[in-house]
Amino acid sequence: MTTVKEIQAAIQSLSSDDFAYLREWIIELDWEQWDKEIEADSCSGKLDFLIDEALAEKAQNQLQEL
Repeated sequence: MTTVKEIQAAIQSLSSDDFAYLREWIIELDWEQWDKEIEADSCSGKLDFLIDEALAEKAQNQLQEL
């Protein structure tokens, strides 16, 4: 199995173009994982408190226009 040190060395040897491509790929992968985490949290009810807070503020006319 490849170690982190080997991956780091390989990254340092990349051309500028390949490094830029890898960086964008990692950023996109990170966002995809974040989206999956948010979706799982939403489905499990972990984010329900946000809806409850928003509805309570709406009922008390405490919402602000964006």
